[in-house]
Amino acid sequence: MNRIMNEEMPEYSGSRAVIESLLQEGVEVIFGYPGGAIIPVYDILYDYRDRIHHVLTRHEQGAVHAAQGYARVSSRVGVCMVTSGPGATNTITGLADAMADSTPLVLITGQVGSTQLGTNAFQEVDIIAITQPVTKWNFQVRKASEIPGALARAFYLARSGRPGPVVIDITRDAQVGMTPFRYEPAREVRGYVPYPVPDPRQVERAVALIREARRPMILFGQGVTLGGAEEEFRAFVEKSDMPAASTLLGLSTLPVTHPRYVGLLGMHGNYAPNIKNRECDLLVAVGMRFDDRVTGNPLKFGENARIIHLEIDPAEINKIIRVDVPVLGNAKETLPLLTAGIEQGDHEDWTSEFRARAAVEEQETIQPAIHPGDAALHMGEVVRAVSEAYDDDAVLVTDVGQQQVFACRYFGYKRPRSVVTSGGLGTMGFGLPAAIGACLGAPHREICLFAGDGGLQMTIQELGTVAQLNLPVKILLMNNGYLGMVRQWQELFFHKRYSFTAITNPEFEYIARAHGVAYRQVTRREDLRDAVREMKAHPGPFLLEVKVMQEENVFPMIPAGAAVSDILVK
Repeated sequence: MNRIMNEEMPEYSGSRAVIESLLQEGVEVIFGYPGGAIIPVYDILYDYRDRIHHVLTRHEQGAVHAAQGYARVSSRVGVCMVTSGPGATNTITGLADAMADSTPLVLITGQVGSTQLGTNAFQEVDIIAITQPVTKWNFQVRKASEIPGALARAFYLARSGRPGPVVIDITRDAQVGMTPFRYEPAREVRGYVPYPVPDPRQVERAVALIREARRPMILFGQGVTLGGAEEEFRAFVEKSDMPAASTLLGLSTLPVTHPRYVGLLGMHGNYAPNIKNRECDLLVAVGMRFDDRVTGNPLKFGENARIIHLEIDPAEINKIIRVDVPVLGNAKETLPLLTAGIEQGDHEDWTSEFRARAAVEEQETIQPAIHPGDAALHMGEVVRAVSEAYDDDAVLVTDVGQQQVFACRYFGYKRPRSVVTSGGLGTMGFGLPAAIGACLGAPHREICLFAGDGGLQMTIQELGTVAQLNLPVKILLMNNGYLGMVRQWQELFFHKRYSFTAITNPEFEYIARAHGVAYRQVTRREDLRDAVREMKAHPGPFLLEVKVMQEENVFPMIPAGAAVSDILVK
């Protein structure tokens, strides 16, 4: 029987088996950087150029962030490929970021020959041991015959349940060895339960609490989007009639115009959902993990509320916040169970209290940010000008820092999967390569990247990738001459001791034009909207540098260790 099967199956090299396996998984784009230990796979990839688009990034970290951006906007698994040694270790930050933000990713790394393992051979590192803490799963392939099965499992684990990054390390002899090829997509992995079955008793308890609540609030995170449950979530919101607040990664799950959307929760979130946290009698957390940037002091979070937690990962239940009713399962399955069990709610009076608090923030924080009274350009007004130019319907990509918070607060969203930002790890340098991936993952949408002068320079070499592909990424560079978020903390909590946060920048114009990227600089408010129109009309990549106020602070803000209800509006 084995002889007959082998005769029917094609005989491939391990390298060809890699590429054929990727095709079986529907992979269309790979982000990567070739090197000695992965050359055999790249050699085969040369024959598949018309079927798989390989993007040569300028750094391996950029390849992983680009794959993240691709995955976040497309709902597909991002794929990247690098060589051994420094090529592999350069991906660690991206893997950690993907792990923190539950981004489905498969990274293929080359490795020295199996007989050289453990000999300190040229460009050998134990990437399996190194990546174990920052991956959902990893595996080293030493035989060509293991390749199809390893990749099938990798894609299944990366995308199923709570998504995450997976590493497949392939030795050189496995790449050049021959094997009968047969690919079967994985449908299960022993001992792995990606989708817990909801407990009907917990669903009933949750429904009972919702019926009793008079001052309830929904807190929703990226788990709604990762579960493909946007429609189910909207139905639950509208039937329950509860005000709903978003985590950073939950942004764009609901449009900003939805009548029950009350804003962003957490350290730099909106005033209303944070200040009303103490007054709630019920919090319904959907697909979020109670990150410390959301909860503030966990002992004071929702201190007067019963808490329902809809979550796919059992490890997140009671990890930070003790909950009254855990409902395990995919939000796409659990939300309809709750919606079916509850009656049509009416919380208009309670929601109106959020609107009253929102009016305070509008007067004290928002209007001064988007319509400042001084001559300096402010980040908030730049964000609003860009969002309005795109009719609140572009994909927002951000780097990390003050511009990230301003952009996420003041950019408008109409559709899901409209925000790509680094949440859990807060990786400076994430923005530019992630925007590359977003462009390729959502080619039908406009991509607007907001970056600070510090973060942009961490991966600025990826302008070469943008230029080579002529991707229409629109880059808004908020240049204030500081590492702004750190400087803000130094101002507010360290007596304005600006210890090494001032940064001397290059002439970004020369860098942009050297790559063939269109450029314009704005220093005056009266030139801003014209510059944004020029940027939007340009068919290719564009770098718009805006010289913004140097010592601007982003508010509201929850001081470290404080309760979310202690939020400061200014």
